[in-house]
Amino acid sequence: MVRIRVLVVDDHRIFAESLAAALAAEPDVEVSAAGSGPAALRCLERAAAEGRRFDVLLVDADLGGTAPGGRPAVPVQAGDEDGLVDGISLVTGVRSAYPQVRLVVLAEKDDAGRAAVALQAGASGWVAKDCSLSRLLTVIRGVLRDETHLPPALLTGVLRELTAARKHRTESERLVESLTPREREVLRCMVAGLGRKAVAERLYLSPHTVRTHMQNVLGKLGVHSTLAAVALARRAGVGPVDLSGDVVERGGQPA
Repeated sequence: MVRIRVLVVDDHRIFAESLAAALAAEPDVEVSAAGSGPAALRCLERAAAEGRRFDVLLVDADLGGTAPGGRPAVPVQAGDEDGLVDGISLVTGVRSAYPQVRLVVLAEKDDAGRAAVALQAGASGWVAKDCSLSRLLTVIRGVLRDETHLPPALLTGVLRELTAARKHRTESERLVESLTPREREVLRCMVAGLGRKAVAERLYLSPHTVRTHMQNVLGKLGVHSTLAAVALARRAGVGPVDLSGDVVERGGQPA
């Protein structure tokens, strides 16, 4: 029997463990769980090294967001306090480093705008967290056949968002063209989900210099956050840097 290897990425431990247990009851599913972006990347790296790659990642849309308990956002690169991202941004980084992995976003509520962004980032599906197990298994098996899965109620809204995104592409391309070659390189690192420290190490620059470049990128693009810059870059067709040869930092909590 060919087993489907699934990684649940969610910082709500009870939900992650419950979902993992439910999926593990399926005879053709092998499942693991990670509670943060860095933990997920460590799992992916370790699995690749062992020749046992994951097939599907189920990623919390609000991974790393501030929860009622006041948890701060979690950086993609462990130990890098500047690379704060949500689950959709993690999708971008994983899609770049592990293009064979299919990604499904788990969401608390339907949101056509965020679902469209998730698809543009490389996700193959958007599923409500309270959907039935049978529905989730249908999506998991479907994305492995290169299908795209969205709740029917979101289809019209997502298509509208994607159409609007295409109209904004020309303006976004013009803004990106105003960047210097170095600033474009920094932007590609941002699209890959790298924070300031990771960008500095990758480009052999000081964190201060990278901070200046990032500020210049935000200013020229007319946005006020890294996530907004990444969204604009995606609209302009700017892809992430290749992280496939990078070694993920092993600090932080174990996976």
